[in-house]
Amino acid sequence: MINSTQFSYFTLAAYFDTRVFKYLFFILVLFLYVLIVCSNLLLIVVICMNRSLHEPMYMFLCSLFVNELYGSTALFPFLLVQILSDIHSVSNNFCFLQIFCVYSYGSVEFFNLAIISFDRYVAICYPLQYKAQMTFNTIAFLIVVTWLPCFLMVVGLTSLSFSLHLCGNIINKVYCDNYSIVKLACSDTSINNIYGLIVTFLTVFGPLIVILYTYMRIFKVCFSGSKQTRQKAVSTCTPHLASLINFSFGVCFEILQNRFNMSMVPIMLRIFLSLYFLTCQPLFNPLLYGLKMSKICKICKSLFCSDK
Repeated sequence: MINSTQFSYFTLAAYFDTRVFKYLFFILVLFLYVLIVCSNLLLIVVICMNRSLHEPMYMFLCSLFVNELYGSTALFPFLLVQILSDIHSVSNNFCFLQIFCVYSYGSVEFFNLAIISFDRYVAICYPLQYKAQMTFNTIAFLIVVTWLPCFLMVVGLTSLSFSLHLCGNIINKVYCDNYSIVKLACSDTSINNIYGLIVTFLTVFGPLIVILYTYMRIFKVCFSGSKQTRQKAVSTCTPHLASLINFSFGVCFEILQNRFNMSMVPIMLRIFLSLYFLTCQPLFNPLLYGLKMSKICKICKSLFCSDK
């Protein structure tokens, strides 16, 4: 089989001539990236350095924030270079590396959200057994399960795409995308499509099923429980639900754009929709959890506003 390295580079066709505005776009994207890095890094440090936050929920949130840094770093430095460049091309090897990073980021994000919902389920539905069940070994195991299988599945996905015989090298996006490369194939893509559906089910619908089940049980306990139980559930579950809805919408936008002809949609809107889950989620999560989680909020305030 002819390897896809017959092309030494891919051309990203979604970029357009912004002329003098490219410097404005560059500053805006750079500002967003710095804000994402600083906010996520701050919360990671706060959680790691404060013993009062060494609880399962915050450990899982730390894993979530690490993933936000990982996903945004796979995109933003690349975007900054492309905005200033006049030739929007990317080498073959780097393109597949970016595909691996972007897809593994999305998979780990859903797994992280599923693990957080499971943690809330145990805490609310079985409060007396929570400490006995959520031991250090359990936490470590759940975090490994969150990351390792996603990486292995995405390795398989990118390997299958890398072995395709391609008849073109133009990707109609602002970053490398696996589905776009599969559409360029001249060879049979049946295995790619089947494996892609399996990975999608395991990394998207699998976690969503876990989240749906846990929240059904949580709501059942809340409706039959005390006012204090309902307040606890609302305070701890609201940020998670908001994060889940935000990320799910972003992924839906991306799937719709990949699967359907969006040529009638303005190019700026198409670019925004394709970048939504990679930009808004890393920006949204630290702000949401930093403001809504009382322990994190108090510690962050004490760092910047010391009492006199």
